[in-house]
Amino acid sequence: MIIEILTPDQTIFTGEVKLAQFPGIDGSFEILNNHAAMISVLKKGKIKIQDTNNELQYFEVKGGVVEVLKNKILVLAE
Repeated sequence: MIIEILTPDQTIFTGEVKLAQFPGIDGSFEILNNHAAMISVLKKGKIKIQDTNNELQYFEVKGGVVEVLKNKILVLAE
């Protein structure tokens, strides 16, 4: 699945991932391949992604919105 993490100023990350974990306003949640379509609001915290080489990366966000649709994750972050 593809993820794009965008801020108003730049693209932070774009690439293929196995999983992504987000700091949702109602608690953290993970997205895996073939996840149902959804939109959620993020709170301040860390986005964790695991790439296709099983390497973990973390991105600090102050909040934002995440959309999941057809194995593509779009994150609009602060």
